[in-house]
Formats: sequence, structure tokens, C-alpha cells
Amino acid sequence: MRKKELKLVITFHTTADAMAMEKVCKEQNVPGRIIPVPRAISAGCGLAWCAQLEEREEIAAAMKAAGIEEEAMHECMV
Repeated sequence: MRKKELKLVITFHTTADAMAMEKVCKEQNVPGRIIPVPRAISAGCGLAWCAQLEEREEIAAAMKAAGIEEEAMHECMV
């Protein structure tokens, strides 16, 4: 079992937004991965983007450039 770490978890309003995020991040080599939304967080769709906390600015810039809007950005143990 993996040790839980404090991570950046970005939630989305729709599954389409989460899928668009994954596509953009893979194309631009932005760090992170799609995960199920952790139980501690309530979100509009069941998917979230998970990355290291220090990647916040790079991820936010990629989202803005692609026109992807997050529901929220959380810091939680994942």
C-alpha cells in the first residue's frame, strides 16, 4: 500500500472537463494524473487531477491556456 502524501487535487464540474484536462496535460507534458475524487472532498464529477503541490502554477497556466475551469483546488492527503 502506498504511503499517503499531501497533494494538489483539482476537481471539475463535469467529467468532460476532467477528460479535457487529462488530454491537455498529456499533450503538454504537465505533471499529474486522473484519480477518483477522494472521499474527503465533495465534487461535481467523480474524477480529479492529482499532482505535487509545487506543480500548482504550471497546472493552473495550462488550464487557463486550454480554457479548462476547475471546480476547486484542494490540498489533501492522497
